[in-house]
Amino acid sequence: MEVKRCGWVSNDPLYQAYHDEVWGRPVYDSQELFAKLCLDGQQAGLSWITILKKQQNYEAAFANFDPKIIATFDQQKVEALLQNPGIVRNRLKVNSIIKNAKGYLAYVEQGNDFSTFLWSFVGGKPIINHFTSLEQLPAQTPESEAMSKALKKLGFNFVGPTICYAFMQAVGMVNDHLVDCFCYHPPQR
Repeated sequence: MEVKRCGWVSNDPLYQAYHDEVWGRPVYDSQELFAKLCLDGQQAGLSWITILKKQQNYEAAFANFDPKIIATFDQQKVEALLQNPGIVRNRLKVNSIIKNAKGYLAYVEQGNDFSTFLWSFVGGKPIINHFTSLEQLPAQTPESEAMSKALKKLGFNFVGPTICYAFMQAVGMVNDHLVDCFCYHPPQR
């Protein structure tokens, strides 16, 4: 018997595994959230599967998304990254990861917890939606708009409200699996 997945999932095995094992599962680790936020920013103007297929390349190119290392990247490193065919070679997007690493470090060096900050936009626990069709899924919400504004104040970019909502879906801040999807009730914290 074939399992029922959300309608946006193609037959690509990588995409199916992402949907089944990653998307919508709550993530609370600050550095993992930072990495996922950076990857979601790379999606701007592209399909998520494009970035998903390049995820391992991004992890290698950006020191497993270690913000302390990324924040030290200089112009020479940026130029090298722009020659890397394994990532999206867009100067603004490459620079955004470096800028976001600096914003992340500035925030946590003040004694703040990045995970607590991000989860505060949904009251600290996942919002469970009850959507029955893809047409019901919003592109952004008041929560993603608030997150976007707050992240921009911290110096982040490529974090508009639509990217923030996609991020919130990916890291389980909102459960947007359709009600007939076998993943609708993911494990909760």
